[in-house]
Amino acid sequence: MPEIAEVETVRNTLKNIILNKKIVDVNIIYPKIIESDIKDFKDILIGRKFIDIDRMGKWLMFDLNDYYLLSHLRMEGKYFVKKSTDEIIKHEHIIITFEDGTDLRYHDTRKFGRMNLVKKSDIDKVEPIKKQGIEANSDKLTKEYLYDKIHKKNKPIKSLLLDQTIISGLGNIYANEVMFDAKVSPSRLGKDISLEECDLIVKASKKIIDAAIKDGGTTIKSYTSSLGVTGRFQQHLMVHKREGQECKICGTLIENIKIGGRSTYFCPKCQK
Repeated sequence: MPEIAEVETVRNTLKNIILNKKIVDVNIIYPKIIESDIKDFKDILIGRKFIDIDRMGKWLMFDLNDYYLLSHLRMEGKYFVKKSTDEIIKHEHIIITFEDGTDLRYHDTRKFGRMNLVKKSDIDKVEPIKKQGIEANSDKLTKEYLYDKIHKKNKPIKSLLLDQTIISGLGNIYANEVMFDAKVSPSRLGKDISLEECDLIVKASKKIIDAAIKDGGTTIKSYTSSLGVTGRFQQHLMVHKREGQECKICGTLIENIKIGGRSTYFCPKCQK
């Protein structure tokens, strides 16, 4: 699944390719991805240009001047930029054609991704946007903020880090890595995490996300770049997908358990 670093990489890459190109056609092959009225979706897009691309958490926000095209990649969503004459392949569900003869194609094998057109003036009223927590690498993310959000919670800290209303943008990969870096067991309850440990988690989150963005994200089976950018952060993973391998710090074998239905990799010695 694309997480904050991967979505940021997609954002930065697309900004260099599709901005300020007039949209001349929109082909919707699988309408269920679109949460807006289909006719309005086409009518609003055609004739406009993407003047910028913003991001909030895992949401891409394509700026149309007076509207945002919101896009969430969910599990398997990807964007391709192709020539309009190229054959439309399986799983290319939304195709936005530009006047220069190129397409922005949304590809999603599982069809879980979602798009929605929203007036800029209404963006703060959109439920998934207004509920977003502070971003995982933001200067606004502090130990006091995290402690206030979790110190009464009777849930594992791993599950709380995946709650987008608490910290925006963290997914399974980076939550596993943050927990390891902070030396906190992922199964401990939020109410048992101290202010000092919140400080370690916050610092780890900022460090790991900034490093992952610099490396273009993490390219693994569940997320592969489609824009000519291959993530390199997988070379630095300490616990994720390393079940049965020796911990790079202490040599203990990495374990994998389920927390909240998500695979959780950790070192039982480093993360007591």
